[in-house]
Formats: sequence, structure tokens, C-alpha cells
Amino acid sequence: MTGVIIVLTLVLAVMGTGYYAYRRVRKRVREFSHMAFGTEDIMQGLRNAELESETTPKSVSGATSIYLPRIMRDFPDFHYDEMKRRAETVLLSFLRSVDGADPSLLTEGTEELKAKLKMRIEMLRDAGREEHFDNIKIHRTEIRTYRKEKGRCSIVFQSAVQYSCPQKQDGRPQEGDVCRLCQSRYDVEVIYIQDRELAENAADAGLAMNCPNCGAPLPELGAKICPYCDSPLVEFNIRTWNFSDVSEVK
Repeated sequence: MTGVIIVLTLVLAVMGTGYYAYRRVRKRVREFSHMAFGTEDIMQGLRNAELESETTPKSVSGATSIYLPRIMRDFPDFHYDEMKRRAETVLLSFLRSVDGADPSLLTEGTEELKAKLKMRIEMLRDAGREEHFDNIKIHRTEIRTYRKEKGRCSIVFQSAVQYSCPQKQDGRPQEGDVCRLCQSRYDVEVIYIQDRELAENAADAGLAMNCPNCGAPLPELGAKICPYCDSPLVEFNIRTWNFSDVSEVK
């Protein structure tokens, strides 16, 4: 009988110690959750944090006030608002092209950018995967950087982008997919070719020349008239801005 009492006492002591430890751990978890998430329920805090990450726009590297005066000194006819609008249009069309697996939806860009887009679509198709960008919204666009190189200048715009996409397993559509909001950043680069010799040797860099009126590709450098719409070009194919890259910033 004495042995049974001792065993029960030990069991109760262990249970009491375990319960005390559990209470302390629970208290510590609640304190941490309250400090980190503002709620004592850590699971609710994690859900709130996830929801906040889905609805809070990404910050962008905004250096417009630094670089725009330099750009205007180099290019007095540069129209910032128009170029920013073009950059956003190119970004939207790039994402919609990926979403629809249709490279022709890209509004403008160099051959290098077009090739990059086609490769991305082909790689997704070969892997049996899809990427979707629904209800795209651009929160903010700023100049990230401005570079001057020999015969070539480039401006990189950075945009904070929101879109909805279905949650998938291995990138493949699943029955009952639920859409969620995603926040990301994208860089869009636009280049300006100043030097004819550099431009003539830039085939490997994917330099594309397009008519400013109809958008058709031009057959050669230095053309004066567009062969498709007869619009005068006046060296447009050398001294003009062309969009050369679109990339997500992790």
C-alpha cells in the first residue's frame, strides 16, 4: 500500500511539474505573440501577419529626385511622365503575356526582351507549369537608377505591383484553387543608343528598331522612311528609347 502511495505521489508530482511548465511556456508564447503580433493567439497573429504581407505594397528604390535632374540635363526633351507611363504599360503587357502564354501581347521592346519573354513562356510550357497575374495593380513607380556608358544610356524604373493568383501545387492548376493577393517589385529598363557604330554592333545585345508611328520593326539602321506606313523616321531608329528588360526584384 505504501508503494502505491509513493508511486501516485510521484505521478502527481510529475503531472504538477509538467502542468507548471506548460503554463510557463504558454505564458511565454502569449507574451511573445502579443509583443510580435499584438495578439495573445500566436496562430491568429501569424494569420494577421500573412494577411498584412498580402495587402501591404512593397517599397521601391525611389531615386527619382536624384536622377531626374541628371537625365534632364542630358536629355532636355525627356518627358518623365510619358516615359513612366510607357514603362508601366510595358510591365503590364509583359505580365499579361506570361499569364496568357502569348508573346504578342507585349506592347514594345527590344528583341532581347521579346526573346526573354518567349523563353519564359516556353520553359513554363515544357515544365507543365503556369503563371497567372490577375487584377494587376501598380501602386508606385520610381526611377531606381540611371547609367551612362559609351554610346548608351539606360534608366531603370522600379514598380511596386499587386496581383491576385491562384494557390497551386507545383505550379499546376488544382480543383478548388483559392486566389490570394501577391505583392512584388519589378524593374523595367529602357535604353538609349547614341552611337551609330555601337548600335550597328549591338545585334548580340538584342537592339530592336521600331517605327514610332505604326510600331513595325525596321529592316535596317539609318532608314529614313518606314516601309510599312511611309512615316518619316529622322534617325529615330538610332536616337530613341527602347525597353530592353523586365525582371522581378526579390
